[in-house]
Order: sequence, then C-alpha cells, then structure tokens
Amino acid sequence: MKRCPTCKRIFTDTKLSFCTEDGTPLATVVDDSSEETLVNPSASDRDRAAEASAQADQSQPAYQPPGSYVPPPAQPRKRRVWLLVLSIFAIGMVVLAALATIASVVVPRMLRAAANNNSANTNVRSYRTGNVNANSNANSNANSDGDSGEQNQQDNEENSSAPPTSEDAVLAQLTDLENDWTVANINADKKKLDRILADDYVGKTSDGKPHGKAEYIKTIEPDNTIQKWNFEDLKVSLLGKRATLTGIIRLQVKDQELAFNFVDKFVWRDGRWQATGSEVTPISQ
Repeated sequence: MKRCPTCKRIFTDTKLSFCTEDGTPLATVVDDSSEETLVNPSASDRDRAAEASAQADQSQPAYQPPGSYVPPPAQPRKRRVWLLVLSIFAIGMVVLAALATIASVVVPRMLRAAANNNSANTNVRSYRTGNVNANSNANSNANSDGDSGEQNQQDNEENSSAPPTSEDAVLAQLTDLENDWTVANINADKKKLDRILADDYVGKTSDGKPHGKAEYIKTIEPDNTIQKWNFEDLKVSLLGKRATLTGIIRLQVKDQELAFNFVDKFVWRDGRWQATGSEVTPISQ
C-alpha cells in the first residue's frame, strides 16, 4: 500500500507514485502487526519524485491565447498556353486583314497610275489611227505618195452635187466633221466612221505606218481616258472638190494634256465631205 503524506489517503494500487488529489509523491506503508505503519519517504525518494513532477510539468505546453486569423497567401494563377496561342492567332488574323485592306486600296491605285503614265502612247495610237497595229499591212501601196494617190484616184463625182466654194463655209463644215470624227474615235462608233471615211481612205500613224479604212474600223476600240478636246489654228485649203484641213488638237487626258499636229484631206462625194487621208504628229510638251 501507499499513502499520501499530505492528504493521508491510502492507495492500494502499487503502480501509483503520486497522489491523484494533490500530486504529492506517495509513501509506502509497511504492515507488520496488522497495524498500519507510516513509512516516511527517504530524501532521495522525495528528490526523485520532485524531479519526476517537474519533468511532467515541463512536458505540458504553456497555455497561450489564440492569435488573430491570418489567411493563407493566394496562389499565383498559372497561365495557360492555349490562351497565349489563341491571342497570337487573333493578332495575326487582324494583321492579315489589315494588309488585305491596304492591298485592295493601294494596288488599284498603282495600276491606275501606271495606266495614266502609258495613256500618252495609247492616245497617240488611238487618235486618227484606229488603234491599228504598227505591223499590219495597209490595203493601199505603202510606197505610194498620198497626194499622188489621191490625184490618180478616179472619183465617181459625176452624180455628186456641187461642192461649196466658200473657204469659210468649208472650214465650218470640216470643223464640225472633225468633232464628229473625234467623238466616233472615242466611242469606237464604227457606223459613223464608215460614213466619215471614204472607201479609199489611207491614214498614217505617228510612226509613219499606213493603214486603210478596213483596218481602222476593225481595230478601233473605245477610249474613255479623253475628257475633252479643242482645235487650234485650223486652216483650210480648197481646190475644187478637194479640201485639206490643218491644225492642232489638244486632248485632256485625266491629269495631263496631249497635243497633235494633224493634216486631214477630204473629197466632196455623194453630196458630203469624206476623209481620204489623215496624218498625225505628236507635239512634244
């Protein structure tokens, strides 16, 4: 048995070393004559008991009041690779769309500018040449002289009415005919050209190549680059049923002006003036 020196309680459990009430080390009780004998614990036992009690106290953590709640740090969001790829793809599509828009605007302007630069050569060929290919062959003899050819041409003028004899009247008539001729060239009006040109018409291009009526009408094409025109220094030379008109024509082609010297020859046939020859020379600006 064991007894608590402080509260005097007796414990029969030999495994207990300390009082369950006040924690005092228990002392062993020796019973020799059926009487309880109190055995005081020795000093060494008391020291060991005190040391064991101190160690037990130290094993218990000291009480601390709860602190304020601190939330855990936020975890950084991970970037997703597919979002980056999608963004790059979207930017690329926008850039491609912008380039396509720029190309659709710039390229036509460049083409129009190139067309304007070449318009001078185009109009030199189209004015009074019928867009004839320089390599085409004329119906008439290229080696024959225009004036001698006309003089040798046998005109069927017996049934024609008498031609005008006033140079002023002839100049007015031929000026109107020149305007009709220019409009027919611009619009490629083959029916009107067939009436203006005589069957024996022979013209010369700016490079001196001759062409006849059939080539003229066959190869004529509309020319919408000419905006307006006017004639200058018109002079007429009248000799019976034949007349020669000379002058300058200025064509306004978009943002530039083209000028040509021309010599047109006419014959009075079937009661009207018909062109038998034309020669055009560009005027260098």
